[in-house]
Amino acid sequence: MRNSKAVGDETEARALSKLIASDYSVSVPFGDNDKYDLIVDDGTDLHQIQCKTGWSNKAETMRFNTHSQTTKDGDYHEDTYQDLIDAFLVYYPDNGQFYWIDAADATEQKMELRFESEIDHPSINWAREYEFDGTIP
Repeated sequence: MRNSKAVGDETEARALSKLIASDYSVSVPFGDNDKYDLIVDDGTDLHQIQCKTGWSNKAETMRFNTHSQTTKDGDYHEDTYQDLIDAFLVYYPDNGQFYWIDAADATEQKMELRFESEIDHPSINWAREYEFDGTIP
């Protein structure tokens, strides 16, 4: 099993490649001390992006963390990205798809995207509505 840092690095590299292939200018901050992984220039605005890897949670859903987890001096810490980033760019390895979620749409700890359901409820975050097709919403 790969460690979470290696998984995150691979997701970040895939995101960088996807954004460059979509004709965006992308900057990578130096070091690991920023809350964002990438800065995306769309020609008008700069977007501070946090890259995340999604995982299968339940049947027909994908989940990702909307917070960071660190250990400092033996103590476990969770920090949100509230007011620190513009969006999450989430890679889901099971289907090879990226999802762009504006930070304002994200929940504080974890977020679920649903692929299919027998009901259509307003509280469902449909994965198809967040699919990143190469155009920043």
